Amino acid sequence: MISAFLVLLGRPGVDCYCQHESGAAVLQLQFLINEGALVSASSDDTLHLWNLRQKRPAILHSLKFNRERITYCHLPFQSKWLYVGTERGNTHIVNVESFILSGYVIMWNKAIELSTKTHPGPVVHLSDSPRDEGKLLIGYENGTVVFWDLKSKRAELRVYYDEAIHSIDWHHEGKQFMCSHSDGSLTLWNLKSPSRPFQTTIPHGKSQREGRKSESCKPILKVEYKTCRNSEPFIIFSGGLSYDKACRRPSLTIMHGKAITVLEMDHPIVEFLTLCETPYPNEFQEPYAVVVLLEKDLIVVDLTQSNFPIFENPYPMDIHESPVTCTAYFADCPPDLILVLYSIGVKHKKQGYSNKEWPISGGAWNLGTQTYPEIIITGHADGSIKFWDASAITLQMLYKLKTSKVFEKQKVGEGKQTCEIVEEDPYAVQMIYWCPESRIFCVSGVSAYVIVYKFSRHEITAEIVSLEVRLQYDVEDIITPEPETSPPFPDLSSQLPSSRSLSGSTTTVASEGVTKDSIPCLNVKTRPVRMPPGYQAELVIQLVWVDGEPPQQITSLAVSSAYGIVAFGNCNGLAVVDFIQKTVLLSMGTIDLYRSSDLYQRQPRSPRKNKQFIAGLTELNDSPVPQELERCKSPTSDHVNGHCTSPTSQSCSSGKRLSSADVSKVNRWGPGRPPFRKAQSAACMEISLPVTTEESRENSYNRSRSSSISSIDKDSKEAITALYFMESFARKNDSTVSPCLFVGTSLGMVLIISLNLPSADEQRFTEPVMVLPSGTFLSLKGAVLTFSCMDRTGGLMQPPYEVWRDPNNIDENEKSWRRKLVMNCPSPSQEIGDHQYTIICSEKQAKVFSLPSQTCLYVHNITETSFILQADVVVMCNSACLACFCANGHIMIMSLPSLRPMLDVNYLPLTDMRIARTFCFTNEGQALYLVSPTEIQRLTYSQEMCDNLQDMLGDLFTPIETPEAQNRGFLKGLFGGSGQTFDREELFGEASAGKASRSLAQHIPGPGGIEGMKGAAGGVMGELTRARIALDERGQRLGELEEKTAGMMTSAEAFSKHAHELMLKYKDKKWYQF
Repeated sequence: MISAFLVLLGRPGVDCYCQHESGAAVLQLQFLINEGALVSASSDDTLHLWNLRQKRPAILHSLKFNRERITYCHLPFQSKWLYVGTERGNTHIVNVESFILSGYVIMWNKAIELSTKTHPGPVVHLSDSPRDEGKLLIGYENGTVVFWDLKSKRAELRVYYDEAIHSIDWHHEGKQFMCSHSDGSLTLWNLKSPSRPFQTTIPHGKSQREGRKSESCKPILKVEYKTCRNSEPFIIFSGGLSYDKACRRPSLTIMHGKAITVLEMDHPIVEFLTLCETPYPNEFQEPYAVVVLLEKDLIVVDLTQSNFPIFENPYPMDIHESPVTCTAYFADCPPDLILVLYSIGVKHKKQGYSNKEWPISGGAWNLGTQTYPEIIITGHADGSIKFWDASAITLQMLYKLKTSKVFEKQKVGEGKQTCEIVEEDPYAVQMIYWCPESRIFCVSGVSAYVIVYKFSRHEITAEIVSLEVRLQYDVEDIITPEPETSPPFPDLSSQLPSSRSLSGSTTTVASEGVTKDSIPCLNVKTRPVRMPPGYQAELVIQLVWVDGEPPQQITSLAVSSAYGIVAFGNCNGLAVVDFIQKTVLLSMGTIDLYRSSDLYQRQPRSPRKNKQFIAGLTELNDSPVPQELERCKSPTSDHVNGHCTSPTSQSCSSGKRLSSADVSKVNRWGPGRPPFRKAQSAACMEISLPVTTEESRENSYNRSRSSSISSIDKDSKEAITALYFMESFARKNDSTVSPCLFVGTSLGMVLIISLNLPSADEQRFTEPVMVLPSGTFLSLKGAVLTFSCMDRTGGLMQPPYEVWRDPNNIDENEKSWRRKLVMNCPSPSQEIGDHQYTIICSEKQAKVFSLPSQTCLYVHNITETSFILQADVVVMCNSACLACFCANGHIMIMSLPSLRPMLDVNYLPLTDMRIARTFCFTNEGQALYLVSPTEIQRLTYSQEMCDNLQDMLGDLFTPIETPEAQNRGFLKGLFGGSGQTFDREELFGEASAGKASRSLAQHIPGPGGIEGMKGAAGGVMGELTRARIALDERGQRLGELEEKTAGMMTSAEAFSKHAHELMLKYKDKKWYQF
């Protein structure tokens, strides 16, 4: 518990998150068993009392210690007095009902002997005796243990040991206790002979000769001593391993009789707790499970079986098994998907779990009224992809896919071409695209590859088809060239679709002296591969090295199952691949997509000039760039949107010199062309945000180490930032829709690519597909982020898709198989005019165009001083809207197609790259992002969801009947311990103990208590709320009083009956007959 938040877990589905506002780390937790409350101690020396009787836990009281630091807390069962140990060695007592400090204090100098000259150290343990509640066991760090009599206020006995103490636990009879020490030893002490330990063992120490002390081991941080009625006791501890095994992992040791079992953990142990059958400390404990909290996981060990298996965890504790690199969120998806993915994923789960039910069974889970299917997909640094069921506020892993299985394992010394692109994690997932209806899944990785997956319920063994694409086209701004020597633009015939290299850059020689060319970063398996049921690789596409320059990371990805086409782009250009015929349809540099209508009049790249003449980009006029404009530029797309940027991430503030002739030449526009804007890509800007050491590995997947291409050489590149397949109008004079690919760039340009598909379904497998730029251009401010289309009635149009069928189903006849396509075309109309709206959103603004006239109907400048990180068109309450998340923390919702602002909330400023990389919107007014390396934060901006959220939350507290304590018997009560009842109220109350010093601790009313409400609420509503709470409390007390009264009446009737029977038995007997 190293963070400021708490996670409360119960039965599967009961999962609650709450946080301390102070941000201080949580040190210890103490439940008020069967009372619906929890006490937390934080590192800022504050105690908090949480109310768990409501669906959203709230702090009722807080107690801030001013002069002493809290080190340990203990709350006896069915007691309202909390013992608090401090760093100074003192023990204070707190009333958990009022959260007021008692005047009763156990000072360290009174607990130890007067002859002791050294301070005993902080309090590391507090517990009352199972035998006598009036005796308190106090453990100090230096090895001193004091058995304190609370009534007489003196030490009954003291124990000294020469090794530091870490933890103590009682035997249930209260005659013995066990201590764990810093030398890896366990000592067992008897209260009758406190001068020396009754038994001393070093469980993991090497055995020595007689008379010699065993070898020291690592400290045993915690030990628990649990007894059983029908077997030997359990001794469970963490740590204590030998020092000679340096590479041993953290472990939990279970000693049961003579058997010693060591359970190695994947992460360091934070805390563990043994679950027992009884809450009473003076009974046989009968342990049945151990809950172990690790730094990055939670496991529960079954103690009832000899091999100690673990329970299958119903909570998503392994989200961070590998760092999350990207996320996707799908709400209201096809309902059968969750069942299908679960049925496939359950076959791949680990075996060896305990066959018993999950032992943590508290709380109750409510489904609520909104139970539509929700799926979350996470991509990870090791190349794995996980599908999660997120329905009804729960999270359960359904299916795991490993993309690295399609590649050969890299041997030592290999993979140098990959290392020049990324520092580590060559299989890291960068972008994912999923079509739930067709079940087509596509993923792009950091090593410049794209994998297309198809879903099948049958296992197959097949070879993986792979394609290599050369995509490299660099341009430079003109550096004072002579007008007559400027090379002409490429001929249009050379821009037809092909897979040839489009690079005009100079050759870079590798360190081995050989130019790297046509080499992919990873090697695809060439042998037949067994693919289990689930997602199976259909095609692998890899970008290759070109003339010594590595392939740039992919910045945009889109797939159309209806067209059978996958498109992806980076800062060099665009590639379009037919995954049905396994052919490359288009591999073209961005500048070639403009054909003869290049708006920026850039020329093919010439050999590199001396670097002293190259310094960056600047405006094409002589006016300086205002600092305000520089501050509001978008960051490097690599850091924010996953777009490829320069490896060195240098800024683009300095400028190149251009002559007046060049300026006039570049600003020479043809008819109908838009005015020239600053030709600076959003992909070559950067932002400075703090990155911690722990996050460096998470962000390493999108950094490049290549030094062959500097950021200055890439300043004029125009990255492909958004792709979208749709049935639309490619040109102004089109009267019918046709397959189109919308392409958005980092300069705010939108190009429409026309797709010419075979008309007959049978010809789709044999006839070629023609892909050609249509010549249509639209422009916006900032890099384009997303596209969407609406029909003339304002209804959102979904991209066309193919209905899923199992590609490996042997029951169907291949001849009768036909593709079932859902095209979602706009309804035909006899009226002349526009039939479709196209919504385009960039980092700065959103526009709505009417097609085919290409008229801009609505424009909304979303931000001027910041930039949009994530934007998407979502459906909420059967209406479409545009959702945007801004870098300044604002979440903005706009209506469609009018682009009227509906919501603008300052939610979360961009303080972490993880947030920018994982934030995503979905339908029904929801969004999510990775709030920490281990947790996903879901949020909603829908009022309907907020109204129903209370019903969807689980109940944390479900009262149950407290089990009765076992009857100790007359003789055991007479000789086994104190026969008098111990009244803590009389001893610790204000009447006898007095008031504590006000300077010692400060009481702070919490927002969940009546005191906090009195300060915050006012007027009639506040009075009504207070009256309602007081009435509820009064009703609860009356109910408890009624139950106690009924119990007393039943006892009285039973006593009367027994007394009458006894009277009748001895009524006629004489005195001498007794």
